[in-house]
Parts: sequence; structure tokens; C-alpha cells
Amino acid sequence: MPRRRTSLKRNRADKKRHLHNVNIKRELKKTTKKFLELLSAKDIAEAKKLLGKIFSQLDKAAKKKILHPKTADRKKSRLAKRLPRST
Repeated sequence: MPRRRTSLKRNRADKKRHLHNVNIKRELKKTTKKFLELLSAKDIAEAKKLLGKIFSQLDKAAKKKILHPKTADRKKSRLAKRLPRST
């Protein structure tokens, strides 16, 4: 257990930051799951709208270093591939 006040404060800040990051990842997973459900239900129009929201969430998470930028890019690429092309 840390004794110094700065160490105690650092622990408090770390817990807060961890909870914040976990919440952001949880929201991202929920949105992704909803996107995949829409795809399986063949609701392409709604899925396209949701894909933009997912892209935004991934970019924000990467910008804040919650996810590695290349991880966010990889996830965006794989989700975009799942969306059928309209010809």
C-alpha cells in the first residue's frame, strides 16, 4: 500500500481513468454487437448509419489512446468488409 500522498492520489486517478476507459470500450462493444445484429437481420440501411457511429467511436478511442490506432483501423476495416456492397 502506498504511503505518500502523491501515490495515493495517483491510485485514485488511475481507478477513475480505468473506469472511464472501460465504459468507452463497453459502449463500443455494444454498438458493434448491434451493428452485427442488424447485418444478420438484413437491415442494411440502419447498419450503414450505425457504421458511421462505430467509426466515430473507434477514432475517438484511438485519439485518446484507449485503443491503439492500428487496432481501431483494423476493426474499422473488418466491419466495413462485412457490409454488403450495393451495386
